[in-house]
Amino acid sequence: MWTKYLFAVAFFVLLTPPAIAQNAPEGTRTFVRGTVEKLDGQTLAVKSREGPELIIALAPNFTVSGIAKRSLADIKEGDYVASTSVKGADGKLRAIEVHIFPEAMRGTGEGQFPWDLVPDGIMTNATVAGISAAPQGQIIKVTYKGSESEIIIPSDIPIVTYVPGDASLLKPGASIFTVALTKPDGTLTSTRVTAEKDGVKPPM
Repeated sequence: MWTKYLFAVAFFVLLTPPAIAQNAPEGTRTFVRGTVEKLDGQTLAVKSREGPELIIALAPNFTVSGIAKRSLADIKEGDYVASTSVKGADGKLRAIEVHIFPEAMRGTGEGQFPWDLVPDGIMTNATVAGISAAPQGQIIKVTYKGSESEIIIPSDIPIVTYVPGDASLLKPGASIFTVALTKPDGTLTSTRVTAEKDGVKPPM
């Protein structure tokens, strides 16, 4: 059961755009970040990061996951991780958030692709092949689909994992992230929501 839950979460959060395009129902994939205003049955009202209120119709069997804090010390060689990073003037990738995934998620969404958390953001889903110390954190070498990258992990960025959750996390003021579908008529639908838990907010 827990393994199936983990795969569902990974599928939701980390699928690359080509995979989405091949399998998605009619609609445009839309990342929603914001805070809950109200949950009324299967209707979720969100104050979006950009400002407007968004109304999301949740699927009858929608799922909710929470977020738990981790640290640099929890990143180990062989781990499967996802990191959002930006490229500095020196050409090096610097992470702004990292997810450490359980073994059940290994390989999900593997690759490196644009991510809209910040301008010019890059998401890398990969296996940690090496770890070395850096003046302000760590440098991890990661491998994915025959390629490799080095990512600087500062000590002060969010490092998290997923934990089980339920609709009780969708309370007013809670931070959330969801990949919704914008239908041709403009309505938003979603099957899964990642929500703040115990003060730990979704950093993606």
